[in-house]
Amino acid sequence: MELSKNYIPTQIEAKWYEHWTSKNYFSSKPDEREPYTVVIPPPNVTGVLHMGHCLNNTIQDILVRRARMQGKNACWVPGTDHASIATEAKVVAMLREKGIAKSSLSRPEFLDYAWEWKEKYGGIILQQLRKMGCSLDWDRTSFTMDPDYYDSVINVFLDLYKKGYIYRGKRMINWDVKAKTALSDEEVIYKEVQSKLYHVKYTLENGGTITIATVRPETILGDAAICVNPADERYKSLHGQYAFVPLINRKIKIIPDEYVTLDFGTGALKVTPAHDMNDYQLGQKYNLEIIDTMNDDGTMSEAAQLYIGLDRFEVRKKIVADLEAAGHIDKIEEYTNQVGFSERTDAVVEPRLSLQWWVSMKDLAAPALTAVMDDEIHFHPAKFKNLYRHWMENVKDWCISRQLWWGHRIPAWYTQNGDFVVAKTAEEALVELQNKTSNASLTINDIHQDNDCLDTWFSSWLWPFEVFKGLSNPNNEEVNYYYPTSTLVTAPEIIFFWVARMIMAGYEYKGAKPFNDVYFTGIVRDKLGRKMSKSLGNSPDLLDLIDQYGADAVRFGILIASPAGNDILFDESSLEQGRNFNNKLWNALKLVKMWEARLAPASSQSYDAGETAFAINWFENRLNQVSAEVDELMTQFKLSEALKTIYSLIWDDFCSWYLEWAKPGFEQPVDPKVYAKTIEFFEKLMELLHPIMPFITEEIFHLLKEQQTDLTVKLQVKPNPADETILAAGSLLKDVITKLRDARNKNQLKPKDPVILHIMAENITGYKSIEPILMKQVNASHVVYTSMAVANTIVVNIEKDKFFIEAEQQLDAAAIKERLLKDLTYEQNFLASVMKKLSNEKFVQNAKPEIIALERKKQADAEARINTIEESLKSL
Repeated sequence: MELSKNYIPTQIEAKWYEHWTSKNYFSSKPDEREPYTVVIPPPNVTGVLHMGHCLNNTIQDILVRRARMQGKNACWVPGTDHASIATEAKVVAMLREKGIAKSSLSRPEFLDYAWEWKEKYGGIILQQLRKMGCSLDWDRTSFTMDPDYYDSVINVFLDLYKKGYIYRGKRMINWDVKAKTALSDEEVIYKEVQSKLYHVKYTLENGGTITIATVRPETILGDAAICVNPADERYKSLHGQYAFVPLINRKIKIIPDEYVTLDFGTGALKVTPAHDMNDYQLGQKYNLEIIDTMNDDGTMSEAAQLYIGLDRFEVRKKIVADLEAAGHIDKIEEYTNQVGFSERTDAVVEPRLSLQWWVSMKDLAAPALTAVMDDEIHFHPAKFKNLYRHWMENVKDWCISRQLWWGHRIPAWYTQNGDFVVAKTAEEALVELQNKTSNASLTINDIHQDNDCLDTWFSSWLWPFEVFKGLSNPNNEEVNYYYPTSTLVTAPEIIFFWVARMIMAGYEYKGAKPFNDVYFTGIVRDKLGRKMSKSLGNSPDLLDLIDQYGADAVRFGILIASPAGNDILFDESSLEQGRNFNNKLWNALKLVKMWEARLAPASSQSYDAGETAFAINWFENRLNQVSAEVDELMTQFKLSEALKTIYSLIWDDFCSWYLEWAKPGFEQPVDPKVYAKTIEFFEKLMELLHPIMPFITEEIFHLLKEQQTDLTVKLQVKPNPADETILAAGSLLKDVITKLRDARNKNQLKPKDPVILHIMAENITGYKSIEPILMKQVNASHVVYTSMAVANTIVVNIEKDKFFIEAEQQLDAAAIKERLLKDLTYEQNFLASVMKKLSNEKFVQNAKPEIIALERKKQADAEARINTIEESLKSL
């Protein structure tokens, strides 16, 4: 068949993915093989692919495909997360477009719309993963609200409640005014913002004023006290006295407490227990009134007395103007501070006193901390262990209730007067409530279920075992075979949300770790270092990139600059590099297929006696060497380094050197054994590259010759040990060819002009083994081994050996001398600059040893080049 000029990925990628899935290559069932299990970090059901998904899923696919080719039973479980807040927001927005308010619907009516939305849009991201080539076991697709999964989540709640880990309590929480729900501490993103610090004067009961500093003047209406440090001389006379809240004249006490720092603001702190976490603690300590001045949507409540119904930020402007008009503003300063934003809606979070459900975390966290610290679970890179340890040692109780309808509904049941029980069904709850209240006349109609849902992470922390029905059917063959899973690939920003909690759940419910290794990807950023996001408009459409460059090129581009745990500065040029690599492979294929038409009879002389013998021997050993290196890098999760190593092997060693050395002369036939060996090498290169770039490698693998198996399920053979002597000879040959060609070029010798090559070396045997290829590559008519310099030649120094290039035609001695003198001046100036640095005692004393070593090498190299130039001048 005639091959296209360049590789065209679109049709090829669709063809092979359909072929692989039709053969059920990605399906897994328990058997006698070693399992290799990966569970996908379930993307939000609302989601579409972005560059973070691209990186994460490319890495997972590489690990899974490699395991499959190693003969392991690879199982990669796909699925999606119901994503309470995000999905409910999408459904509410959709209803709003239809003119329907959520408040006008009953809960069942709203959930009907939510399920309809999920069925229509919820599988988009999974379909997109197919375009990337992800080898997921689609028969195992899970959803965190599948019936069995839902049942297990509720059972875990019941179990933890019975064990005393879950409790209900009124505490300060983070409140998302846009989603109108509580958030856990981990769902709050702190950002540095430019604010204003307002110095506000409060009138004292006994005359005079006291000035406080605040960045949130809208909360003044909820003040319950003023607090000063007991050691602050400025305010000692005011302890126990009273002041009046500006504009509303509420009388509040001045209390001393060491919590207040002497050097912030004015040293006097307004205490607003309903609207600040720390103020709440002070309020509890001194039994202060809690005045909640804000509604759940961030507008002012009736308790505020003023600005009722206005948004908190609009109130900030109005109250400052009113305070200024009344003479209460002393001054206003620019101020930089940290402000919490909702991770889901990006609304500024409001601290709020609220009755919520909590999980006590300390005891659950203990075995999960030990597992990571003792390396029962390995983090890659290991630097994240310290971050994990700090959080786990200071773990806070987890607020698990959310004021939403979409999600797992909390299994708590209430009577009209507030008595409650936790039970799986209304019938069970009724019996318990009748017993608890000693009221046998209670009926189902007298009780109601909690309106709140559970935090999304309360379901996804069960993911590694519940996708195998590890709780709903705890002794089934699948969970016992696939669990613990092998590797989790995730982003460091959910190390607490998800990774830590999965480890806790694994030990609590399976008595075992959920995974052996955790590979943390970096965050994908743009060239300016900004995190990619829709709001910034700096996140390219991944599907557009796949259409433009092909999935393999996109996978190549995202991985080539992605060392584990380090952020990636994404540049589309890396995708162009991937596309160029595809075309390089395609052109190499076309070259090799051209050889097929020029094969000599099978009975002709074997390459063993020809000049290609060394080329084949060298590349076979180089392939074995790199295969072992790549295997080690993959084992260490150094995937980006593994790709670079394979890339160099194919682009440089195979395409630039081996094919050049092994190709026949002009119009010469191709030795069948050389051709067969070249096809074999090409196949092995495709095997090595396949987990990273599956589509083009499968296509080339089948175009090389008729195959008995597909590459995606072909078992990799362990490489033989490499012969270091042959590898060293190959490195020397490449170096010599490069430098001799460079010398020919500089001296205006055309490639077709033959030369005589004189070699002065200690080890002549080493050069005799590479002599046929060397002659061919530098166009030498013959090679002479000499023990002395040769006059009127171009001199090239390579380490201790010298090469003298003798041209058959007369060299232009004057032009060569002029160039050599120019080169000599440059090298002498360069050496002088290096020596100046090395003679500086301060530099030598303070520089790192490796920097000194580098400068010494620069000195030695410059001296060798000067020596070569001087010898060349003498030879003229």
